[in-house]
Amino acid sequence: MSQTIEKGEQYVMHTYGRFPVVLDHGDGVYLYDENGKKYLDMYAGIAVNALGYNHPKLTEALQEQVGKMLHVSNYYYTKELVGAAQLLVENSIFDKVFFCNSGAEANEAALKLAKKYGKSKSENKTQVIAMKKSFHGRTHGALALTMQEKYQKSFQPLVPNIQAAEYNNIESVKALINENTCAVILEVIQGEGGIIPAEKAFLQEVEALCKANDALLMIDEVQTGIGRTGTLFAFEQYGIHPDVVSMAKGLGGGVPIGAMACTKEVDILVPGDHASTFGGNPLVTAAAQVVLKELTENGLLDHVQEVGAYLKEQLLALKEEFECVVDVRGIGLMQGVELTIPALDVEKKCIANGMLLVGAGEKVIRFVPPLIITKEHVDEAMSILRKALV
Repeated sequence: MSQTIEKGEQYVMHTYGRFPVVLDHGDGVYLYDENGKKYLDMYAGIAVNALGYNHPKLTEALQEQVGKMLHVSNYYYTKELVGAAQLLVENSIFDKVFFCNSGAEANEAALKLAKKYGKSKSENKTQVIAMKKSFHGRTHGALALTMQEKYQKSFQPLVPNIQAAEYNNIESVKALINENTCAVILEVIQGEGGIIPAEKAFLQEVEALCKANDALLMIDEVQTGIGRTGTLFAFEQYGIHPDVVSMAKGLGGGVPIGAMACTKEVDILVPGDHASTFGGNPLVTAAAQVVLKELTENGLLDHVQEVGAYLKEQLLALKEEFECVVDVRGIGLMQGVELTIPALDVEKKCIANGMLLVGAGEKVIRFVPPLIITKEHVDEAMSILRKALV
């Protein structure tokens, strides 16, 4: 066993089921372990490394910022903070942005915004509706929104007054929503729930119910956002206009950043309501500007649409070829393959053959590669996957 792994077992808390691989460096869409073995990365740090590894523009921006200033308090402005917020606002339907450090924190901020919004209308308007099989993070408030017992059961009691509706079942939402509902939160594609896309009619009807009950429509785009599905946010493909969106993962291209954006109509948080010491610091917002400019100014969104369609086409071909492939679903470069066999077994075989994958449940493997991936890389991935499915 590697000395690094031995020390990791000794000193690092066992909160992850880590594979016995010690990654050392990356280049483009490839990672290399401490022994020099090369891996095609179809994982991207769980949809984080949007521009792959050692991207020249991102590397240059980070190196320049390290030489200038890593962190200052949010009691002051920086050009990096304002620049990142401006790019998000000018390329979306939202008006204001709050920066934090992760997707869970972004959802915590959204939850607090919803509670304050509700209480501004009525003292009893505090109910939140989330979806079964959702995932919104592991901090206490975000966990209360994550309607999967396996994540929640050891940490009860959770934040109260949060109810679970059935995803893609509008009648279940109708049965729960009322004048005391302050928000409905959901994912456009349920990620940890198994890569389950929302039905367009369902999202549009949820939006109508929110408007009728003066409740906020909050969309969690932590995994689906920042170009992953071929548009800056996945909800853009559904004809809806949420009040709040949360994001993280790909926004910084690898550095820890999260954000919540909202429309001016619900921008009600004031100094003292919420904060984040490291949120929006110059380093991470310098990175975010590079990612956002690549997506919105340099054609990366079009590239994601083209290569994402090719990836799905190739995965559907595998479905015809292998009986163990039950379903292929997703949008853009967020695709899930449901199997009749354990996903973990396939992941281990892929690692042995030089490709990194991640599961989304016991029998779903997930493709969330760097957004810069090419069709040739997709072909390489399919070759490795075929070996794992035999």
